[in-house]
Amino acid sequence: MGFLPRSEIEKIGFKKLGENVNISDKAAIYGAENISIGDHSRIDDFCFISSGLEGIEIGSYVHISVFCSITGQSKIVLSDFSGLSSKVAIYSSSDDYSGSHLTNPCVPSKFTNVDSRPIHLGKHVIIGVGSTILPGVVIGDGTAVGAYSLVNKNLEKNIIAVGIPAKKIKNRKLLIYELEEKLISEKKNSNK
Repeated sequence: MGFLPRSEIEKIGFKKLGENVNISDKAAIYGAENISIGDHSRIDDFCFISSGLEGIEIGSYVHISVFCSITGQSKIVLSDFSGLSSKVAIYSSSDDYSGSHLTNPCVPSKFTNVDSRPIHLGKHVIIGVGSTILPGVVIGDGTAVGAYSLVNKNLEKNIIAVGIPAKKIKNRKLLIYELEEKLISEKKNSNK
């Protein structure tokens, strides 16, 4: 995997760009002027990220693994320490599948009924391989979503959820918060 040098990343024209950001030279990014990326974050090969006017906020220490797709007109937030395993798809916009309207972006909007609602992934949220997040979903801090899950409703914080649709199966251990504090403390001490 080849990462773009910092000078090339800056040319993409992000709204905000943190320190130590790595972006694959094989990632496709659209609407960069509406995308913010925090410190120590990484976007791997073959990711497709397309921001609408409301923007995409990628926090610090966020990993977006290979073949992920993040797209839609409404705002999408990936909070600090969150991560997407490979082939995760996040959609803040979706066509109306009822048959009452036409579908796809090639059709004039007066004939469609697109559902666009913001998506928010809290701190320490991890999304398993092949999972899909649909418009309007809020996933609480510390929640882990298992592989190949469909998240179409909000998920509370600090749980493990799996399935189609994703449902809580148990609580998640909370050691992640202590480890975050330790990491931040060590970073501050090393910068003195």
